[in-house]
Amino acid sequence: MKSKILIIDDEKDFCRLLKKNLELFGNFAVSMATSGKEGLKLAGKTIPDLILLDIMMPEMDGFKVLEKLKSDRKVSGIPVVMLTAKGDEVSKLRAAQLQSVKYLTKPVEIQDLMAILEKVLKNEGSQRQDPGKARG
Repeated sequence: MKSKILIIDDEKDFCRLLKKNLELFGNFAVSMATSGKEGLKLAGKTIPDLILLDIMMPEMDGFKVLEKLKSDRKVSGIPVVMLTAKGDEVSKLRAAQLQSVKYLTKPVEIQDLMAILEKVLKNEGSQRQDPGKARG
């Protein structure tokens, strides 16, 4: 069964390229949202297994999207991987405080990204199956 990935990033070409690569080389079914608002709507509707989230977006930045995702019981358990051009420590710390599971800076090699996504999905899956495990 394919893992459902949601990409939330305002760069349409980047989204299309990433979607194509993840579906071609990985076992993923990928949907895309090109704004934070659209991403929140899609996350609630499709309940993806993992969300790839950019920080720098107009109207609603990735931190605000992450905050809203984590405060919505329906989608709060979905692991969020930040995928952004912002590599500063303040952004990394803020994302961690808002419960993102991983922070990656663009550009990232597709093979590396897929390995990270597989690992996150495997770890999150085992934690969902065993509610006694502490989340880290």
